[in-house]
Amino acid sequence: MSLAHVRDLARLAERCATELDGPVGRYVDLVRGTISGGGTLYFAGNGGSAAHAQHMATEYVVRYQPVRRRAVSALALSTDSSLITAGANDLGFDEVFARQIEAHGRRGDLLVLISTSGNSANQVRAAEVARSKGVRTVGLLSRDGGRLAPLVDVAIIVPTDDMALAQELQLAIDHHVCSVIEPEL
Repeated sequence: MSLAHVRDLARLAERCATELDGPVGRYVDLVRGTISGGGTLYFAGNGGSAAHAQHMATEYVVRYQPVRRRAVSALALSTDSSLITAGANDLGFDEVFARQIEAHGRRGDLLVLISTSGNSANQVRAAEVARSKGVRTVGLLSRDGGRLAPLVDVAIIVPTDDMALAQELQLAIDHHVCSVIEPEL
């Protein structure tokens, strides 16, 4: 039995640890500034990236490690089925994340967009609305970063075309950021 995928993941993880230190450090700084300023962390993704978004919002609200610490204001924009379906029906699916940022986003907040393609129209629209409201943005991306890369304040591009590997490393990066931030809470 070959564990080629696990070996590929290990090689890509090593590459990311070397090449992405700068943008990940800027991501840490944005999360730190958002929390210390009393802002909210918003996470948005589609499909598996929506599950990632929910996972990370939970890590910040509840806790990442089994330590006692205060809750952090964090929301996944993919969790309210009534809002998502009404927005998709009435405004179009491209607007489901943007509308939530329009309603809730404030200067000092941070929107984290999780995408393997970087081309999802609903995330592009959310980045545009976030910018207009003074909400900072991070893109956890792969491939070439797609249309989102130039629209976000910090683009973290996992260097692979393999969606499964990209998703696994995007989550590892988010866990790393949480592990740096949590002891400061």
